[in-house]
Amino acid sequence: MDIGRRVMVMGSSGSGKSTMAVRLGERTELPVVHLDSISWLPGWVEAPKEEFAEKVREIVQGDAWIIDGNYRKWALDERLERADTVIFLDFSRTTCVLRALKRWIKYYGQTRPDLGEGCPEKIDMWLIKWIWGYPKRARGSTLEWLAEIQPPKQVVHLKGNRAVRDFLRSL
Repeated sequence: MDIGRRVMVMGSSGSGKSTMAVRLGERTELPVVHLDSISWLPGWVEAPKEEFAEKVREIVQGDAWIIDGNYRKWALDERLERADTVIFLDFSRTTCVLRALKRWIKYYGQTRPDLGEGCPEKIDMWLIKWIWGYPKRARGSTLEWLAEIQPPKQVVHLKGNRAVRDFLRSL
């Protein structure tokens, strides 16, 4: 499968967006951008929204990228306009919560590679509630939004680990 040169990876926290982006980058040699690394300043301070949106706009003007992250309120239209492919990772809330817990254990006291410096891995009830509420809060509207995307743009909707493995093998 040809995914083009500009790819968006979306899904709930804990769905595997960053992992997917890295794996795609390894297979395609496209540069990977993690939106969380732009959104968070040291100490888990949110970057000013307009500054964040401007950085994203600059990135999407490039000829090649894989962008992991949702941030639907900031520069989404610009990302979609330039994207060749949108990948939606659609996993159960239980899977996403368990992955977030596993990630917390793996990176405890460290900053993950997909985050900005000075943001050590953490987990709290806010994140658990955010993940648990994702299907009701955002999944339906995301599916509606994806259904409106027209060719030649591609939408890849992946449910489950087998679908992800098969997709990566197809590249």
